[in-house]
Amino acid sequence: MAVSIVGWAHTPFGKHSDETVESLIVQVARGALDHAGLAAEDVDEVLLGHFNAGFCDQSFTASLVFQADDGFRFKPATRVENACATGSAAVHQGLRAIESGRARCVLVVGVEQMTTTPGPEIGMNLLKASYLPEDGETPAGFAGVFGKIAELYYQRHGNQDDALAMIAAKNHRNGVGNPYAQMRKDLGYDFCRSEGDKNPHVAGPLKRTDCSLVSDGAAALVLMESASAAEMPRAVTFRSTAHVQDFLPMSKRDIIRFEGCSRAWTQALEAGGLTLNDLSFVETHDCFTIAELIEYEAMGLVPPGQGARAVAEGWTQPDGRLPVNLSGGLKAKGHPIGATGVSMHVLTAMQLCGEAGDIQARDPELGGIFNMGGAAVANYVSILERAK
Repeated sequence: MAVSIVGWAHTPFGKHSDETVESLIVQVARGALDHAGLAAEDVDEVLLGHFNAGFCDQSFTASLVFQADDGFRFKPATRVENACATGSAAVHQGLRAIESGRARCVLVVGVEQMTTTPGPEIGMNLLKASYLPEDGETPAGFAGVFGKIAELYYQRHGNQDDALAMIAAKNHRNGVGNPYAQMRKDLGYDFCRSEGDKNPHVAGPLKRTDCSLVSDGAAALVLMESASAAEMPRAVTFRSTAHVQDFLPMSKRDIIRFEGCSRAWTQALEAGGLTLNDLSFVETHDCFTIAELIEYEAMGLVPPGQGARAVAEGWTQPDGRLPVNLSGGLKAKGHPIGATGVSMHVLTAMQLCGEAGDIQARDPELGGIFNMGGAAVANYVSILERAK
């Protein structure tokens, strides 16, 4: 059974110390229903993407969505978690509910509030998305994990400082036009390339401009089986999806190949009867710039070891052969863990409906999404196309 996105909502990402997890959830749950022109009574199931891992004292959060409207009472609601891919895990679970015939309409919400947690605790919370017996003492937390990955990539393929700075500069430039982005400032290549007091090294070869932002925020979308979605004002259909889970320990994998990412892209493209060349744009998981570089290779845009070519030759720019992260990506938009995957789907749907404003792609037909949990452990791909 085909499934479509028929409505959505998105808070700005950033520091929201005047909000709570509950208030963020309520805001986007109401907003998504309003955007779809539906009531809580029309929803058959609720899914909440919320990583938490210590960011919020309230660990049992699924029913907080019900605070948005009493009409949700007695409906099934479940919290879904899969590290930094939590949002996409919730979206894909919503797809399964509809595809199985158990639901006709599903509300998916993603949320995280990170900035109210002290800095050292933030690092420890994020490190829980790694394999603690091997990586639990990593300096600089999860940035240190990706710093190791960057060092290994450099050892095999040479220095990539120029390429990483190009990726950071591209995404910050793209983020200027995104009203939901946490950092709407064009930092420029020279700033991203240079080390200094305002851009110090964080871990390995990664500088501050290579690392995504600690964020608060929420996003939500309404899923509906496509026959009913045909009657809605807007509908963006899932052409195909894939979820590939890999080993948690990096020691059991060639970590600079992101094989789970590669398999997820291959499965989704084959299921959709597509090639990468058919896509109009991609939103990919740039938690760190080295991740985006490796993802160019994993998705098949360039051969292994040639990720730098994609950005150096302008392929991933807004006017390139495959624009990547028109939203600014996690790098500029921010990365509130549980909300990220839902946000990627919302922004892709906006693009396909021609509602993306200053970051709008030119006549897009198909949009690809890659959302990753851990160091290429949880790998989710969605390919969306506009139905109306």
